[in-house]
Amino acid sequence: MSTLHAHDRSAPQSLIGRLAQALNLDLPLTLGLLVLCTIGLAVVYSAGGSDLGLVLRQATRMAIAFAVMVALANLPPHQLRQWTPLLFIAGLVLLGVVGVVGVVGKGAQRWLDLGLFRFQPAELMKLAVPMAIAWYLHDKPLPPTLGQLLNCVAIIVVPTVLVAAQPDLGTASLIAAAGLFAVYCSGILWRYILGAAAVLAAVTPFLWGRLHDYQKLRVLNFLDPERDPLGTGYHIIQSKIAVGSGGVFGRGWLEGTQSQLDFLPERHTDFIFAVAGEEFGLIGALLLLAAYGFVIFRSLKLAAEAERTFGRLVGGAIALTFVIYVFINVGMVCGLLPVVGVPLPLVSYGGTSMVTLMAGFGILMSIHSHRKLMSL
Repeated sequence: MSTLHAHDRSAPQSLIGRLAQALNLDLPLTLGLLVLCTIGLAVVYSAGGSDLGLVLRQATRMAIAFAVMVALANLPPHQLRQWTPLLFIAGLVLLGVVGVVGVVGKGAQRWLDLGLFRFQPAELMKLAVPMAIAWYLHDKPLPPTLGQLLNCVAIIVVPTVLVAAQPDLGTASLIAAAGLFAVYCSGILWRYILGAAAVLAAVTPFLWGRLHDYQKLRVLNFLDPERDPLGTGYHIIQSKIAVGSGGVFGRGWLEGTQSQLDFLPERHTDFIFAVAGEEFGLIGALLLLAAYGFVIFRSLKLAAEAERTFGRLVGGAIALTFVIYVFINVGMVCGLLPVVGVPLPLVSYGGTSMVTLMAGFGILMSIHSHRKLMSL
């Protein structure tokens, strides 16, 4: 009887495992992503004032994002590599189109209106740039030479500058980070890294002068939020109040005063981590970060197991860029980084970013599931 019961308990698990294998999905990573999305729906419901319509729209976007992930997981990596130049060029063209006929929102020209929905081409470049780096380096001896690194820098700089000019400094930073992570995974020599850091330090005063006024204010308010507590420093102050008022165990789901009484701006998008911190406290925030940690370490493991240069570079860049997403948003909400438009991945309300993230995980799963079938 006990043997029969044990068999009954293991049957659903094996069925789920077989289904994941048939779809070329990595089961642990997929379950981790589902956990984050479920948490996201619960927090969006609270942050959105118990608006069920908001949750249904987010759930629809999640379903589309998972469908994109499954589709990409079933594409062989060599096809992804072959399509990379076309994807990169198409992304640059779309960025140019945005600069001419893009929709303006919140002072930035970032979106293309496609009728049924709006599309932000900059999101596409978060994948296209590291894939272009990997495509360029896949048949070359590693670590790359100085000349090859300069070519990689050109691949990174062109889309980064186009996105920064929209202006969208947050997305531009993520695009640059994704490309630099691909270069880092190629085994770049430390003397080049230190040299790049020295150049960056030297041009920082010039970059400061090129920032828009509102971007400078974000940095100044990060250093001293109290300089304008009812204006430009309001976001950081209210966010820190929300996180701190949650204490250890939180106020309870739907019971956060900062979010429910509309003190916290952008509470269902950029500052949704503050809502989670207020309602679920330190324990809930740590559990959420643990879920992110599981997804990150599983992603890094899959990337490390890739058999070809293209897979290792793209997989490593996808995993490390996800780390930057979490780090920037949580740091921003807690007052440790300046406020930038970077949502909390898979939890914040939004569509294009969600699809881009899941597409990246689909590519990572494709690289892992096809690792014994690749003949490049």
